[in-house]
Amino acid sequence: MPWMELSLNTTHEAVDWVCTLLAETIDISDVHITEYAEPNERDVEQPHWTFTIRLYLLSDVHSRARVEKIVNLLSPLYRAGITTEVQITAVNEKPTDADLLNPLVHRIGKRFVVLTSDAPDQSEVPDQITLRLKKTFSFGSGLHPATIVCLKLLERHAVPTMNALDLGSGSGILSVAMAKLGANVLALDNDSVAVQATQDAVHRNGVEQQVRVMKGSLGCGSDLGHWMGGNTIDNAPKIEAIDSFDLIVANILARIHIALANDFQQALRQTDAHAGLLITSGFTTDSEDNVDTALQEAGFEFVDCERLDEWVALAYRLKV
Repeated sequence: MPWMELSLNTTHEAVDWVCTLLAETIDISDVHITEYAEPNERDVEQPHWTFTIRLYLLSDVHSRARVEKIVNLLSPLYRAGITTEVQITAVNEKPTDADLLNPLVHRIGKRFVVLTSDAPDQSEVPDQITLRLKKTFSFGSGLHPATIVCLKLLERHAVPTMNALDLGSGSGILSVAMAKLGANVLALDNDSVAVQATQDAVHRNGVEQQVRVMKGSLGCGSDLGHWMGGNTIDNAPKIEAIDSFDLIVANILARIHIALANDFQQALRQTDAHAGLLITSGFTTDSEDNVDTALQEAGFEFVDCERLDEWVALAYRLKV
């Protein structure tokens, strides 16, 4: 059966954008992500590619229009310099993940290993934490710099028995990570696709006893519409949490952090063991000062950070 292979190389930050843009166009099972391997002539001056994405379309009377639509959808990422141009090749059959070279095994920090649902198990090392995710169109693949820097802060600061909130849970990767570090987690997202992806990740990683997944938002977050600019949100409950959490992790847009600064402060609690901890990510250094100002004015003090390229994650505690 003839197929058309569309391929492009990407940076860390482009992977989730590619999948999000393709959400209504292609079956996610026909998208394959591997580590970037061989440079070629068009990459000589762009050595920063980290992944290769291949997608497959059945070659039929509709394929030309579908290819044109996909190329147009992805062209802004190419113009922004975070992907190569889409390359189109005719193939006799599409491969499985097992057929592709460089199967995706993503190591983050000292302990986390992110695997796709069908990737083979990796040899265990002391204290290794495996996060196994299926392919999803939700943000949070574990490949985006914002997720990577957030996981590194969690590795340093999350401790067992914490009562934690994952706000904007996306794929569920951060909820699963916190649960495997010993926390009890409420995972919230105002997007139905993300809620389903988080529920799948929780089940796939066997942490159902530690993670509760809900559609909704914290405080005024439900009044801000769809955070990623998608369809209007319906029936997304508002969670009025006061002194409820030891840890809040929010990998979301800078403007949402700023809008929710006071809600974050009210939702965290002080205990004899530690002051409430907030980990913020999802934005670049361009927005860092604005986020920092809003959080300091809301009663937080800065304690730690992680950076990757222009992406940043910041950790704050409630001022005592």
